[in-house]
This record gives sequence, C-alpha cells and structure tokens, in this order.
Amino acid sequence: RLVVVKRDETRVPFDGERILRGVQAACGKRPIPEDAKIALVQKIEDDLHREFDREIPSEEIGRRVTTALRELDHIAYIRYASEYEQFRNVEDIAEAVDKLRQRPPTLPNQEPLFGEE
Repeated sequence: RLVVVKRDETRVPFDGERILRGVQAACGKRPIPEDAKIALVQKIEDDLHREFDREIPSEEIGRRVTTALRELDHIAYIRYASEYEQFRNVEDIAEAVDKLRQRPPTLPNQEPLFGEE
C-alpha cells in the first residue's frame, strides 16, 4: 500500500479518488468524456503502484497528472498546473501557455519519439 509524502513531509495513504477529483475539477465543463478522465487516472495509478513500493512524493503524482492532462486537453492542463505548479502571477500562466504553443502537435495513439520532457 502506497503512502504519499506531501510537501510538508506529512504522510497520507494514497487515494486514487483524490487524483480523479483533481482531474475532474481541472476538466470542469470541457468536452472530455468521463471515461477518458477515469482511464487517465487509472493509468497513473497503475504506473505508480508498479514503480513505487511504499512511498511516493506528491510532486511525482502532480508531475504525472500535468503531463497526462497536457496531452488530453490544454485548458485542463493549465487549470491543473496553476494549482500544482503554484503559479504566482499572470506571467507564470503566460509562460506555460507559450510552452504549449511551441510544442509540436501530437497525434492520437502515437508514442513520443524521444520520451517525455
């Protein structure tokens, strides 16, 4: 059973439902099917259980969610990243949007050639 190590070093039991609630909040009223959100969270959860034995930093969970949301929906990504990366001002948001614009488009079912950023 995994334990999440939060930024303040406290530990809480891993709960995939918390990730799903965060993804649902980020997606808001975006036209994203619920099954796509659930599949995204399930993949992250499966990967975490496979790669970590006991403890996982909350930052690692957030990084994986932002990476997955960036590929799913840019608006949901910015919404989630604004909380996870703790944007301090509009310039931080603008920088994140600029990075999205610079990325080449991805095609469905295409694996990245050089891995994740």
